[in-house]
Parts: sequence; structure tokens; C-alpha cells
Amino acid sequence: MFRTNCTLLEKIITPIVAASVVTSIGFSLFSVGTRSFGGGYSESFGSTENLLLGTITLAAFLLFNIFAKSYWKQLSVLFGLIVGYILAIFMGKVDLSVIFNGGLIALSHLLPFKTKFDLGAIIAVVVIFLVSATETIGDTSALVNSGLNREVTEEEISDSLACDGFCSSISSLFGCPPITSFSQNIGLINITKVVNRFTIATGAICMILVGLLPPIGNFFSSLPESVLGGGTIMMFGTILTSGIEMIAKAGFNQRNVTIVALSLAVGIGFTSGTEADIWHIFPQIIQDVFAGNCVSVVFVVSIILSLVLPKDMDIKKIK
Repeated sequence: MFRTNCTLLEKIITPIVAASVVTSIGFSLFSVGTRSFGGGYSESFGSTENLLLGTITLAAFLLFNIFAKSYWKQLSVLFGLIVGYILAIFMGKVDLSVIFNGGLIALSHLLPFKTKFDLGAIIAVVVIFLVSATETIGDTSALVNSGLNREVTEEEISDSLACDGFCSSISSLFGCPPITSFSQNIGLINITKVVNRFTIATGAICMILVGLLPPIGNFFSSLPESVLGGGTIMMFGTILTSGIEMIAKAGFNQRNVTIVALSLAVGIGFTSGTEADIWHIFPQIIQDVFAGNCVSVVFVVSIILSLVLPKDMDIKKIK
């Protein structure tokens, strides 16, 4: 019922476009992992304690992954986070007093804001959701490629977008912005290779409990940023390698190389640091969408190139 036109998706989201988007997602998460590794947005960013916590968490994760046998390897990320969290408690970096703040149960409120139709706000949300849909396409492609070792189907992309749209419609009733997929989970799947309905359903139940029971949510929130960074920085790297693997599967012909090279150069170059100011001549809504989001830029550029470039660009030898 929620499926879009798969034939149209097949023409637009070609394997090389999906590979470019996944690669850009990996690049975009590097700064996130580094920021967390150093302690997040705090005054102690880059301190010796934060770097020590991040390093020990990462080392515990790697050592467990090396020496664990069989399915135990799939718990390497969890092991690293546990080691880092325990160490953080002894170092006084965890405030356990906040765990029971907010009571024992917290229920969501239906329509917490007064309904108002504003054309400017509607257009802005639509554009933002389109950017979110871009990441969903890349995340779905990377998940199937790394977790199931095959190419994503048009039906899977269509269903992922439909799920995002449906969940966003429900979340808006509770005052939440559009729902977006989390690229961090792709790295976790790439490492553990765990992709099944039971695991996903269990994770969904845990997220619901976190939302309804403040003590559980506060417990996870008490995890220091540097510990989280130590456990995720490796996962973010695997997203990039997954994108490179997808590019290799698509082939390194001249056309594909041109699409990947130009889309990544423009997407990452035009959105990194002070270079993002290059968008200042565009309307504010364009700046808000593209200036700080390399994934959306890569997505647009790669699609345009995929549609306009000739199918055969390889140099022919003269006989």
C-alpha cells in the first residue's frame, strides 16, 4: 500500500549512486565519531581523561573481537562499552544521581502543540524530509550490502521510504520532527552481521521502554561521550569501507569513476568547514539543506551525473 513506483527508483537510484551516497555517509560520520571520542560538546573536549576512556573502550572492543570465538564476536561492541562505562564510573565521569530524575514513567502527550498551517514551515519540513529520505536510501543500500551480501532491491528502498513517511506522520502527532534513519547502525551491522526480525523487534521494544521509563533512558544518557566514541569510531569507518565495496561491485569504468569522484568532491568539499560559505548566494532554505549536509549534495550530484552522462565513456584503443 505504501510502495512507490519501483521502476522510477530503479532508473534514479542506480548502484553507483547508492554507492556514492553510502561512501559520503561514512565520511560525514567521521567528525561525529571524533567529537564523541574527545568528549562531545563539553569544556573538557580533548582532555587526557576523555582520550584515555575512548582509547581503552576501543582497545577492549578490538581485543574482544580478536580473541572471542564463534558468535561471541558479535558482542565485541557491547563488551567495549561495558568496560568503558565501568572505568568511567571509577574515574568519576558518570553521574548516577540523575538516573531517577523524571519519575518512573513518562507518557507521551498527543498533539502537545496547537495545530497551525504555515506554508513556509510546511515547505521547510518537506525539504528536510527529502534530505532524510536521501540518507534512508543510502542506509538501506549499505545495510543490505554489508548485512546480506547482495544488492538492495527497489522494493526494499521503496518500503524503507514508506516506513519513514508513515513513522514521521505518527511522530508529528506527538510533537516530534520527521523520523530519520541512523547511519550508525549500519556500522554495527557491518561488524556483527546480525540482521533478523527478532533482533530488530527486540531493539524496538528497548527503545519504547527507554521512552516510557525515564530511569532506563537516563541510564543510557549517563554513558560518557568518550566511551560512546570509542565504541562507534570503528563502526563509522566500516560504513565508508562498505561504500567502497559497493563502488567496486559497480565497477571502476570511466563513467562510474566520474560519478563517484565528482559527487564526493563537490559534496564533501562544498560542505566542510568554512568552505560551506560557498552557499551564501543561495536562498536560506537551500543553505539550510545543503550547506552542512554532504550526503544530500552527493545524492543530488550523483543522480544528475547518472542521468546525463553517456553510458559508455571508456577510452577506446585505436586499431
